[in-house]
Amino acid sequence: MSELGLETGVIDADARQRTIERFKRAGWRLPTFAELAEPSSMAASVRDSLTDVDPDAADARNLYRVHWHNAADRRGLVDVPGHLVLGEELTGVPSPIVLLLGDRFPMISAHKVLAAYACLVPRLISGRFDADRHRAIWPSTGNYCRGGVAISRTLGCRGVAVLPEGMSEERFEWLGRWVDDPSDVIRTPGSESNVKEIYDACTGLAKDEGNLVFNQFCEFANHLVHWRVTGPAFSRVYQHLKQDNAKLKLAAFVSATGSAGTIAAGDYLKDRHGTQIVAVEALECPTMLYNGFGEHNIQGIGDKHIPLIHNVTNTDAVAAVSDRSTDSLNLLFNTEVGREWLRKDRGLSAELVESLGHLGLSSICNLLAAIQYAKRKELGPNQLVMTVATDGAALYRTEEPKALKRLFPGGFGRGTAEVVFNEHLAGAHDGHLLECGMRDRDRIFNLGYFTWVEQQGVSIEEFERRRHQDFWIDLRGHMDEWDAGIAEFNREAGTV
Repeated sequence: MSELGLETGVIDADARQRTIERFKRAGWRLPTFAELAEPSSMAASVRDSLTDVDPDAADARNLYRVHWHNAADRRGLVDVPGHLVLGEELTGVPSPIVLLLGDRFPMISAHKVLAAYACLVPRLISGRFDADRHRAIWPSTGNYCRGGVAISRTLGCRGVAVLPEGMSEERFEWLGRWVDDPSDVIRTPGSESNVKEIYDACTGLAKDEGNLVFNQFCEFANHLVHWRVTGPAFSRVYQHLKQDNAKLKLAAFVSATGSAGTIAAGDYLKDRHGTQIVAVEALECPTMLYNGFGEHNIQGIGDKHIPLIHNVTNTDAVAAVSDRSTDSLNLLFNTEVGREWLRKDRGLSAELVESLGHLGLSSICNLLAAIQYAKRKELGPNQLVMTVATDGAALYRTEEPKALKRLFPGGFGRGTAEVVFNEHLAGAHDGHLLECGMRDRDRIFNLGYFTWVEQQGVSIEEFERRRHQDFWIDLRGHMDEWDAGIAEFNREAGTV
């Protein structure tokens, strides 16, 4: 499994030493995963060093902001991760729905920078990745490639983004500012659903020994870091909310699968709180739900496959959300006419309406799936559903005119705003939600065979091991091994 991001120990001593010397000259220090899970444990000197650091700068000190505990200004530190609590006046369900805010993360204003850090660092401290001779290849349909480029540049490595040409213009504008060579942004055919085209491009790139592919869909560090860091962040918010309501139960954790990294937080929450895990996909491409295929615009949840790092047999339900809903609600939440209708006609507070800007397309998708689950299970006010606001609306401004042309060619007025609210929020239904039994889990698990064994060369033995929970539990020991390796690396670099 070494090619799937599970290296431990020293792979190449010479490369590792060159990396140590580079860190020593630059004065760089790597945070451990324990520090990212509990930022208050960081040394005071480290926290003080961040005072004047721009959270959007390619500064290695920003690695100490790659966690959920950043303040609203993205500079300070808070005990309880930033979150929204959405109530029945918006969602139509009595169960409170809580979203943690991914747009507080540094450099890319999205939480995928955490996954990128987790995938690169074990390769650096083992010597498997050598900045003198390797390029880091970051395949993605959403924010992971931006996170990879950010982490790479911050640590003096060359990062290459591979993503579909149909993604939002904001992503490409950001990449244009962060890469030194325009050829380090590779546009593949299609849009959100065209994951195989990304794989094909990476297969070609991997033929060059100078390229090391960090495929988030099969990098187990992506799964592990969300179990280790994101899961505890959600648990912290839950415990905080429970102080005001001792009866509160964490009923479900909802996450669009995408690469199936974030959903690993559900494994953590299930172990500690008995939480149900709900996986989400696009209705236009219902791979898990109906063995289906198609195109959609919920950017950040690439599909038509089952990621290797998805712990499918621990998943309790699957829900599908239409991109008609996410595109329509993006207009309702982020156009002035939509916001005015929410304030004046719906009676929502100005503060609540303003907070909806934290929700990008996949965030809205997660919210709608949470509503579906709450309706299906008839959850009450003491049953909490938690999910992720992966990124904010700022990444999708150029998608708004496209949605207007596609969905509302006659314009988006107050009447349209009311129709959108009634259809996609008040009218949200659970008609495309499956509560999974063992047969459902096995069916979804088996779909992964065609990508990983037939196309990507994973052995049938390695593929099958993932069917059993002992495999996923045993993986978790890597986090302590990596933390020990990071600590030793920092000592040798003289940056403890």
